[in-house]
Amino acid sequence: MDVQLFIPCFIDQLYPTVAFNMVKVLEKAGCNVKYNTNQTCCGQPAFNAGFWGEAKDVCSKFMKDFSGADYVVAPSASCVGFVRNYYSKLFDNSSVHNEVKALSDRTYEFSEFMVKVLGIDNVGARLDAKATYHDSCAGLRECGIKAEPRQLLGNVQGLELVEMKDVETCCGFGGTFAVKFESISIGMADQKVTNAIETDAQYLISTDMSCLMHLDGYIKHKGENIKVLHLADVLANGW
Repeated sequence: MDVQLFIPCFIDQLYPTVAFNMVKVLEKAGCNVKYNTNQTCCGQPAFNAGFWGEAKDVCSKFMKDFSGADYVVAPSASCVGFVRNYYSKLFDNSSVHNEVKALSDRTYEFSEFMVKVLGIDNVGARLDAKATYHDSCAGLRECGIKAEPRQLLGNVQGLELVEMKDVETCCGFGGTFAVKFESISIGMADQKVTNAIETDAQYLISTDMSCLMHLDGYIKHKGENIKVLHLADVLANGW
């Protein structure tokens, strides 16, 4: 199966290992992974900041870069959720309406693509540790992702997965929210990290590196003894 790889801006610039690990897992699953080097942003930052005109230009480029019929897979429910739920608003009643719908239908977050499309929930990964999982708002509320990452993690040898309290509560990142409302954002991160630490987990895992980036900053600032891991990093481990 041919798969078009979409790598979000922050992963490209700050966490490229997550992208390489996703490719490693997809290739093991039998996918022919392709990467269009012309790709840039999905347009979400501009859209969320209210610059819909500028966002539309970026989104138009995204549609051109990912034209065709291949599945588009990304290690970020946030970006996938934006393509699925907001491109239709930007291009409502336009000549590209059908193209937008088709793109939405074939764009997937990594974990749901593995489970729902490929039908694979065990890649032979191993991680001898105790971990807890964070549901990102985009993954849970915009993409409806809940069971898929847990299904994959449940088949990682040596991994004990424990649920934290208030697992569906936001971590406080929210993109520019963390900048505009810093004190609230930090308070939400404190609550999330506290709940994770109370499980005695060694790792905090999620599908979204944006959430983990925010939480990792708080963890390091406070000197807490817990590490963050993207789901792709876990699934690419031990083989």
